[in-house]
Amino acid sequence: MIRRTIDLTPGARDGFDAIIDVRSPAEFALDHLPGAVNLPVLDDAQRAAVGTEYVQGSKFLARRTGAALVARNIAAHLEGALVDRDGSFQPLVYCWRGGQRSGAMVTVMDQIGWPATVLDGGYQTWRRQVAAALYDTPLPHRLVLLDGPTGSGKTALLTALAARGVQSLDLEALAAHRGSLFGALPGGQPSQKAFETRLYDALSRLDPARPVVVEAESSRIGARVLPPSLWAAMAVAPVIEIDAPVEARVAWTVATYGGMAADPAALDRALSRMPRHHARATLAEWRAMAARGDIPSLVRDLLTAHYDPAYGRTGAGRDRPVIGRIALSAHTPDDLDRAAAGAGRLLEGSPLDGTAPPA
Repeated sequence: MIRRTIDLTPGARDGFDAIIDVRSPAEFALDHLPGAVNLPVLDDAQRAAVGTEYVQGSKFLARRTGAALVARNIAAHLEGALVDRDGSFQPLVYCWRGGQRSGAMVTVMDQIGWPATVLDGGYQTWRRQVAAALYDTPLPHRLVLLDGPTGSGKTALLTALAARGVQSLDLEALAAHRGSLFGALPGGQPSQKAFETRLYDALSRLDPARPVVVEAESSRIGARVLPPSLWAAMAVAPVIEIDAPVEARVAWTVATYGGMAADPAALDRALSRMPRHHARATLAEWRAMAARGDIPSLVRDLLTAHYDPAYGRTGAGRDRPVIGRIALSAHTPDDLDRAAAGAGRLLEGSPLDGTAPPA
């Protein structure tokens, strides 16, 4: 008998040997369940052709043609990606709505003897759960923000806290972007839906009863937008502020963004998108620094003349309790470990109930 489920909690998903998405590659690329593998029963061109025939031609011919294509593709998967699976293989299979495509795959699996399960409602069941959690209901997690000017080492400190067992949420890693004009990473960003899937999956694995440390961000990371429930929770979250001298911030930024110097054309394109309120002469000088490879001087100027004033302006409009402040004189592993220990003590000493002890 074919099993069906709508339980997509982390524990339930982790209980399957594989999560198989049988939709087309284009559908899969836009978004998919975490950890899913794509074994399409119709590829993009086949799906388009069958759909066109169904709408504009003969429904009977569309079904017959589709059935033949699906049978061949399932056979190819059985002889390819699934060839080494033994009789105990227990996959979760889904398509767009949990209908014909996943039904075809699971019917064959059931005949083989594999105890396969269909996701009832397909990908749309997953998407409804993601949207409900990130758009429709308040976030249950107790967030604490790491805040500080650009180059102060927020992401590095977040990583050090995670290594100490502190619950953390790395939004820049989930969005595949460092969150600044120069923050693009190789491979580009996930789609908005895929970013939200990553975010929902990460949040669902965190204990809402324990603090979750997250880097203070704007409402947009690159081209990805923070969903309303998360943004609302961040807007009222208490803060741990990081303070680092300019020299340390310059050195850390140069090291972190080392790839900038390796691609002068990309760096120049980024500088050309700087806000128009900077004087033309200033922008020209920054582009000249980039062209001659004087990255430390460029970084210093950008920090002091662009990022620090912007940080000051946004900070003036924030009204969040400050749990405490952490000083980072440098960003060596020992410095970051000491800062993480200090931040951990601040978290342990704060009730996180909207008040904070004196900084």
